[in-house]
Amino acid sequence: MKRLPPLWIACVPLVFLVALIACVVAVFGDETLSGASQIALLTATALCVSLGLWKRQLTWDDFEDVVRSRVGDIAVAMLILLLIGGLAGSWMVGGIVPTFIYYGLELLSPRWFLVSACIISAIVSVVIGSSWTTIATIGVALMGVGMALGMPTGWSAGAIISGAYFGDKVSPLSDTTVLASSVAGTPLFTHIRYMMYTTVPTFLLTLLIFGVKGIGMEAADMAQVIDVQEALAATFQISPWLLLVPLCTLTMILLRLPSTAVIFFSILLGAAMGLLVQGHLLDEISPEGATMLECRFRATLIAVYGSTHLHTGSSTLDSLVSTNGMAGMMDTVWLIICATVFGAAMTATGMVESIVQHVLRFVRGTVSLVAGTALTGIFLNVVCADQFLSIVLSCNMFQRLYQEGGYEPRLESRTVEDSATVTSVLIPWNTCGMTQSRVLGVSTFLYAPYCFFCYLSPLMTILMAATGFCIYRHKE
Repeated sequence: MKRLPPLWIACVPLVFLVALIACVVAVFGDETLSGASQIALLTATALCVSLGLWKRQLTWDDFEDVVRSRVGDIAVAMLILLLIGGLAGSWMVGGIVPTFIYYGLELLSPRWFLVSACIISAIVSVVIGSSWTTIATIGVALMGVGMALGMPTGWSAGAIISGAYFGDKVSPLSDTTVLASSVAGTPLFTHIRYMMYTTVPTFLLTLLIFGVKGIGMEAADMAQVIDVQEALAATFQISPWLLLVPLCTLTMILLRLPSTAVIFFSILLGAAMGLLVQGHLLDEISPEGATMLECRFRATLIAVYGSTHLHTGSSTLDSLVSTNGMAGMMDTVWLIICATVFGAAMTATGMVESIVQHVLRFVRGTVSLVAGTALTGIFLNVVCADQFLSIVLSCNMFQRLYQEGGYEPRLESRTVEDSATVTSVLIPWNTCGMTQSRVLGVSTFLYAPYCFFCYLSPLMTILMAATGFCIYRHKE
C-alpha cells in the first residue's frame, strides 16, 4: 500500500496556490487568465512535485505518466471548447444570436428578465442535457438581451448558469448525471427522482431571489431598447427564418448525436447563414480579396477562428457583437492544461488522498457523512480542476462508508451531484469555470456571487440530511 504524505505537507501546495492566485488577481485583475494564473498553477505544481520527490512519494516517470493520462482525458473537453469559440463567431456573424436578441427585447422586461433567463436556460438544458451547449448558444443570446435591458452582467450570467446547471443536473441526457449514478451504483431514473427532493426546493429558492431582485429593477428605457433594435436591424438581416439553425441544433441533440459533431455542424450552419444572408458583413470583415467569392470565403473562416469587430453605431452593441472565435479560447485551453497538470501532481503524490483520509476520520453519522461528501466534492473541484474527476473520486472515496452505514446508494449519488457537479463552475481554474467565464465574457469572480443555485445546492443536501427527510437505509 502506498504511503501517504503527512497532512501538513499535503496542504502546502494547495495553500501556496490559493495565496499565489490571490496575489495574481490583486495585481492583474481581469487579465489573470492571460498568463499569470497559468504560471501560478505551474509554480504550485513544481512545489508539489518537489515535495513528492523529497518525501519519495513518486518518481519523475510516475509524474509524467499521470500527466499524460490526465491531459488525454481532457482532450475532448478542449476540442469542444475550441468548437464553442467557433460556434459563437459563426452564429454572431450569421445573424443568429442578433436575431435572438432582437426578438428577446420584444418579449422580456427587466423586472422578469432574471427569472425568465433562469427558466429558459433550465428548460433548454434539461432537453439537451448539456450546460456547456446551453450557455454557448441561448446563454450568449440572453446575455445580449440583459445588456440591452441594462441588467448587471454578473446577475445575468448568474441566472443563466443557475438554470443551465439545474437542467444539466436532472436531465437523463446529461453526462454528469449518468456518471454520478453509474459510479455510485444507482439506477439513472431512481437517482434523478431522488435528486428532486433537494434540487426543486433549491431551484425555487433561486427563482425567488431573482424575482425579488427583478422587482427592484427600474423599467427599461424603451428609447434605448428601440435604439438597440434599430442598430441590430441596420447591421444584420433579422429574420425568424434564422431561428431554424438553433432548431436544427436542438434536433441533432435530441437524436443523441455526439456533442462535437453537433457543435461542428452548427458552426457550418451558422457559416452558411453568413454567406447566404449576411454577405455585407463578410465584406466588412475582409474587404480585401481578388474576387467577392474569395473575400467572403476568407471572412467566413476569420469569423470562425479569429476576431471580428462589427460597427453598429452603438458602442455598447459593438462590444456585444464582437467575437474572438477559436483563437479567443486559447488562453482558456492553456489554463485548463496547467490546472490539469497541477491536479495530476496532487493525485500522483497522494496529497489529495491524504487530505481526504483525514476528512473521513470525522465522519460519525448521516450529517457528517453527507457534509463530508459534499465538502470533498467541492475540494476536489478546487484541487483537481475537473468536474468529472471530482465526481468519480468523491464516489469512490465514500462508497464504503455509505455501504457500511446501510444507506442506499442514491444518497451518495445525490450528494455528489449536489456538490461536485454544480460547484465546478464557481472555481476560476476549473474547466467549467474557465469555459463559462470565457463564453459569457464575464469573470468567474463577477458571476459567482449570483449563481445562487450552485452554492445553495450543497447547503440544501446537508440540510436534508440534518432533518432526516427521505434518508433511506437498506433495511427500510
